[in-house]
Amino acid sequence: MLDLTDIRSELGNHYDLAPSVDLAAEMPEIYARMDRVVSPPDFAIYAPYIKAINALKKERNAVILAHNYMTPQIYHGIADVVGDSLQLAIEATRVEADVIVQCGVHFMAETSKILNPSKTVLIPDMDAGCSLAESITAEGIAEMRAKYPGAPVVTYVNTTAEVKAASDICCTSSNAAQIVAAQESDTVIMTPDKYLAQNVAKDVPHKRIVWWDGACIVHEQFTAQDLRDFRASEPTTRIIAHPECPPDVVAEADFSGSTSGIIDYVNSERPEKALLVTECSMGSNIANAMPDVDFVGPCNMCPFMKMITLEKVLWTLHSMQGAVEVDPEVADRARVAVQRMIDVSRAQAA
Repeated sequence: MLDLTDIRSELGNHYDLAPSVDLAAEMPEIYARMDRVVSPPDFAIYAPYIKAINALKKERNAVILAHNYMTPQIYHGIADVVGDSLQLAIEATRVEADVIVQCGVHFMAETSKILNPSKTVLIPDMDAGCSLAESITAEGIAEMRAKYPGAPVVTYVNTTAEVKAASDICCTSSNAAQIVAAQESDTVIMTPDKYLAQNVAKDVPHKRIVWWDGACIVHEQFTAQDLRDFRASEPTTRIIAHPECPPDVVAEADFSGSTSGIIDYVNSERPEKALLVTECSMGSNIANAMPDVDFVGPCNMCPFMKMITLEKVLWTLHSMQGAVEVDPEVADRARVAVQRMIDVSRAQAA
């Protein structure tokens, strides 16, 4: 557990982090990316951190990878690469910097370390976990293999290195259907997200998909009745759901896709109003790029993603603490599963 009192004291000895309207005014290009969702007073608070972090990145030869669920000040203010789990995994293989700072949850940092064993991978808060990653273990994979002998295990990247190492291939929400369809076996085991598995089963009806009983705490909270009620009051709003939502929720939506798929859909369709049935920061992070779209309605916050803050990013770059390590033997086996996913995705994109 990070001691924020000590961190603030140490950072205060090295950086001027007082809110600054003048400094904010020196960053018009950065603020223009988020001014629809971040007020000028708030940006004056963030500006000193953004300046310090961007300067430290150069000193440390560091790159910041940020998931789509990061807050706008991270997503637009300091990130070098943004995207969903697949995009970040692919970009992690292309990183030339010595240091990777993962603005996301722990399994994402582990994935970057698996793909870059010789690099330093930092996460600003080691306690930034994931309900899906915590729902499955390598023993759970063995249990599924015993129940369905010979069936390949397709594991969501939202898992620990040990679980990836026990699997045949990984997938993300953006390529899960393609990965499953590419398996030679008629029966395919999917772990750990039961809702993603059930939604993929509809897209790949020629496969028998069996699944582990896991779920995302953000997406499992949405209900089909929520969407029906919203559509009754806002009939012209486009409803867009993440495939980690229950199947009856996805059935009520106009479109379902990964975080990158959601961004692509809204960007191409440009609905007047859009309800994103996913984590709250999604709409905030794409609002400025799509000023003609009104992002409305309820969303759910991921408490783990929101543990990553500008203050913690500055601390991890300043102190070089928060290094993520993966046992080399585990990493070698996990790398095979992750690389297979990347190879399949690249081949299908070609």
